[in-house]
Formats: sequence, C-alpha cells, structure tokens
Amino acid sequence: MGIFNRKVKVRNIDQKTADFIKGVDLDTGQLSSSGIAVDEDSALKISVVYACVKVIAETIASLPLILLKELTNGDTEKARHHPLYSVLHISPNSEMTSFTFRELLMTNLLLWGNAYAFIQRDESNHVIELYPLKSKNMKVERDAETNEIKYIYTNNKGISKTYTKRQVLHIPAFSFDGIVGVSPITYAREAMGLALATEEFGARFFGNGARPGGVLEHPGVVKDPEKLRDSWNKVYQGTKNSHKVAVLEEGMKYHEIGMSPEDSQFLQTRAFQINEICRIFRVPPHMIGDLSRSTFSNIEHQSIDFVVHTITPWITRLEQAINKTLLNDEEKTIYYAKFNVNGLMRGDFNSRMSGYAIARQNGWMSANEIRALEDMNKIPNEQGGDLYLLNGNMISAIQAGGIEKNGE
Repeated sequence: MGIFNRKVKVRNIDQKTADFIKGVDLDTGQLSSSGIAVDEDSALKISVVYACVKVIAETIASLPLILLKELTNGDTEKARHHPLYSVLHISPNSEMTSFTFRELLMTNLLLWGNAYAFIQRDESNHVIELYPLKSKNMKVERDAETNEIKYIYTNNKGISKTYTKRQVLHIPAFSFDGIVGVSPITYAREAMGLALATEEFGARFFGNGARPGGVLEHPGVVKDPEKLRDSWNKVYQGTKNSHKVAVLEEGMKYHEIGMSPEDSQFLQTRAFQINEICRIFRVPPHMIGDLSRSTFSNIEHQSIDFVVHTITPWITRLEQAINKTLLNDEEKTIYYAKFNVNGLMRGDFNSRMSGYAIARQNGWMSANEIRALEDMNKIPNEQGGDLYLLNGNMISAIQAGGIEKNGE
C-alpha cells in the first residue's frame, strides 16, 4: 500500500473553473399567506432561523473530521498519509479552513436542502481540493441518453456549465427521490412568513410610537388635511416621541383605532414562532437564547439530546457522502471519514469522572484511554498507563487470569 508515498503532480484549479464557482442569485421567493415573500435569504433574516442555522453549522464545523484506516488486526489509525486526510481535517482548498468549508456546506444544506462542492483531483485520481458551490445556482437532472445524474451550474455571468457526478460532492438533506433534497424553507414557508410578518408588525408598531393608527377629529372643515397629518406625525411619530403630551387645538379629538399588542396577541405569537421554527430545525430553544422553559437540571440533557437527534443525522449524511464520492472502490474497503462527537457528549465534570471510574474499575478502559478523552498526556506504559484493571484488588486482567489458572 505504498501508493501514497510516490510523488504525484498536483494541478491547481484553473481560473476558468474558479469563475464558475462564483454564483448568481436566482431565487426570488414566493408569497406566503401572510403576504410576505419568503425565500432562503429572507428567512435567514429571522433571528430564530439565523440562530438555528448558525448553531448547527458551527457545531458540525467545530467537530474534528478525521480520515481513518482499518488495520488488519481490527484496530484503526489516522490515515495521515492519504491526500484526503488534509483536505478534510485541515484545509479543503487554498482559500478556506476546514471549519469555514464545513460551516458553508451546512448553511447551504440547512437552507436549501442540498450542499455541493467541486472536486479537484490529481493525476492519480485522488481528491486534493474541494470548492463549495452555491446550492441556489445548481440544477440537478438525469441525462436522457446515459441515464446518469448531471449537475448544471450557472455562474455570475448567467453562463451554465455541466458537471458529472464524479466532479461534484453532493450532500442532499431530506428527500422525496433520494437524489435531490428539499428545502425546509419551502415547506415551512407559512411559519417563516408569519415570523417575518410579526417582526414587521413590531417594527411598524414601535416605529409609530406605539400608536398603530388613529383618527384626528376636527369639529369644522379642514382646509389642508395632508398638512395636518404630516404635522402630527412629525411631532408624535417614532419611538423617541412616545408618551409625549399631545396638544390638540380648535376642538380636535384623537381616536385610536389600532389594535394593542395584547389584543393582537403579538407577544404570544412571537414566542410561539420561536418554538415553531426550533421544531423545524430540531434545535432546543435554550441553545438559541430562549430560556423560558429551561432549568439548570434539564439543560445538560437537552444538549445531549441535541447531539443525538440533531447533530448525529447531519454528520451521518456528511460521512456517507464523503465515503461514497471521495474514495475509490478499493479505498472504501479500508478507509472511512468519521466525525468525533465525544467532546459534545462529555457532560459535566462529576458525571465524566463517575463514568471514567466505572470504566476503569471494570476493566474496559485504561488510564491512557481516559486521559486521551480529557486531552491529557499519556502515562508511560512501564508505569501501567495501558493496563486494564479489575474491580476488587485492582490487579491487571493478565494477573487475574494467571491467578485463576493457578487456582484451578
């Protein structure tokens, strides 16, 4: 297996291909029942959507992504000499870090339901660079002649270029056909539209000085009503003019006709939309700053639930897409990409120490394995760092086997 030791000529991505990676906005958004146009870009302006996308994308981007190699004895080791190792773990291209690249992929995946990246290979057919492609500029079709999937990407000049499935890393989200993922924004358009509508209502409400609308009643005939309205708005409109004492001349009266926030259940609607959108992205509300239903005792369990039911499905999609597309058939039998989520599952200090003690006393974790999880240096083997102990007299498993044999 010395194929990675020989020198290969690396070809950097050419300028013509690089130009296609810069996309152009194609989506215009569709109206929801609330009358608000909703697309992926406008949905991101909702604070809850922004927070949910950000927390998932940043969490996955911060996890170590390692290429592992299975050894003949059943153990695994980091495949540091494989070209794909540095692409996944360190830097996918000359312009991005691994964190930035994966954060970008997840943002596209969470908003558009698909993530794409152009694959650059060397002369030995190994992946040496990955460049993200904008999901909103990509169209996936099946070729009528070859029956193969093809990817049509539109650049910033409106020119389209077709890529084969070998040239594109495609990660679909929830899908109806198993090929192209569906956008959660599209299917949650009404919830997003209502959230945008309540935000717009709130902005207008306070922008009008907490006066949604009203009527100025004059006992006589007003010669220039437009001038009177502008004069009123100039003095009393806006939050900085809230609660000013109004001076009404010539027997005028002010009648408010707008709904109060309580009447329209404005605050309740906003609170409900937080949970509604969190439900869509499967994010615990406390992780986006809503602590109304969180307690000190349940936040840790909610955080672990976030890892198990939210993060794990996403990273499984990423791992399987990487293994399927970026490794050849021979490599797939011994290499695989793996995220390390141990750091997210650590829990508090007391819980970790209690778990380590049980593992140590029952002989299925050594001191060095425990220290590795805590990012501590190993204990030399001659000092027993790699020994497995048994509960009771705390002797090594080898000694316990010898004693049992001698006692027969």
